[in-house]
Amino acid sequence: MFADRAKIYIRSGKGGDGHRSFRRELYVPNGGPDGGDGGRGGDLIFEVDEGLNTLTDYRHKRKYAAGDGEPGGKRRCHGKDGKDLVLKVPEGTVIREAQSGKVIADMSGDNRRQVILSGGKGGLGNQHFATATMQVPKYAQPGQPAKELEVILELKVIADVGLIGYPNVGKSTLLSRVSNAEPKIGNYHFTTISPNLGVVDLDGAPGFVMADIPGLIEGASQGSGLGYQFLRHIERTRLMIHVVDAAGTEGRDPVEDIYKINEELKAYNPEIASRPQVIAANKTDLISGEEDPVARLKAEFEPMDIPVFPISGATGKGIRELLYYVSRRLQEINERPIVFEQEFFPEEEIIHENLPYSVEIQDGMYVVEGPKIEKMLGYTNLDSEKGFAFFQKFLKESGILQDLEDAGIEEGDTVKMYGLQFDYYK
Repeated sequence: MFADRAKIYIRSGKGGDGHRSFRRELYVPNGGPDGGDGGRGGDLIFEVDEGLNTLTDYRHKRKYAAGDGEPGGKRRCHGKDGKDLVLKVPEGTVIREAQSGKVIADMSGDNRRQVILSGGKGGLGNQHFATATMQVPKYAQPGQPAKELEVILELKVIADVGLIGYPNVGKSTLLSRVSNAEPKIGNYHFTTISPNLGVVDLDGAPGFVMADIPGLIEGASQGSGLGYQFLRHIERTRLMIHVVDAAGTEGRDPVEDIYKINEELKAYNPEIASRPQVIAANKTDLISGEEDPVARLKAEFEPMDIPVFPISGATGKGIRELLYYVSRRLQEINERPIVFEQEFFPEEEIIHENLPYSVEIQDGMYVVEGPKIEKMLGYTNLDSEKGFAFFQKFLKESGILQDLEDAGIEEGDTVKMYGLQFDYYK
């Protein structure tokens, strides 16, 4: 079964703890601190693999974790960094935070590789905390905690044109005739159970990528039939070819079919339903009787600026005209396939999370601790300009600065957050 959606748990590596030790050498009775730093935790990375076209692997294994950094050692020995974990996904995979549904990353376009969760920074050994007044520091910094998320992976195929329509109207036959795709074709419903992609090459005109979207049926947007599972694949297409059985070989009315499928698109996403369409009136070689269904389709939809092309997937009649029209229309639209913008930023979510923290005065310092602070430090790289700016924003918007002021802090006083110390200035 084609897999285009999976829910997984991901975790970056924890930073290794700094080491607390002192030199013990012959003839050096009062050796100084020599505890080494912990190693950096491994990053959790997503990368596009051109050879993949499903998310099947993520249906069988649900938990993925990068390596933890090793703790520091004696004699200033630095702990080994944790190993990065690279998860390979097909192009077009959208990564969402599971609870909110917000986009973390879209692995398409120029985005071929992205660090989703960075590893925790290694803690500093006690060698870094020696001062003129504290020559025997017994404190070593713990490594920053790992970051973890539950995410949903969704594959939304990358195609310029989507073939839509009821099952068994000839979409797969059309795709196989005009491209290099080799879809399974049969005279029964739901032959296609996965999106098929094909490249259409044209003489003297730009080619394009076409996707055969598995058959939609009435009620698909509410979860009926197989079509619901594949509506997401239409989201990136710039133009849709609506294939209908003009001959009515299964007893359905082609005009009604178009209206019903368009209602399903509108129910799923109104913006998608408003995108350009062209109707491919297929199976014209099987039309019998006096009534001309193609003329009826043209009279109904061409006043709506939806052109109708009579074609036969079996004989090839009319297909050339359809393809060259689609190529010209795509040039007029002149938009790149949709790339979903990032909506979820793990570090910024901490500001709004309802986690506890405390502000206390200890040994003349203002000590701020608690799960909220620990998590913030784990997600934030204070060595970077962006990370430090977020740190300032975090202190203000989470109410910590106000709590410090309420506790009586003044300029020049020291604030301590676990292994981090800084002087307070407005």
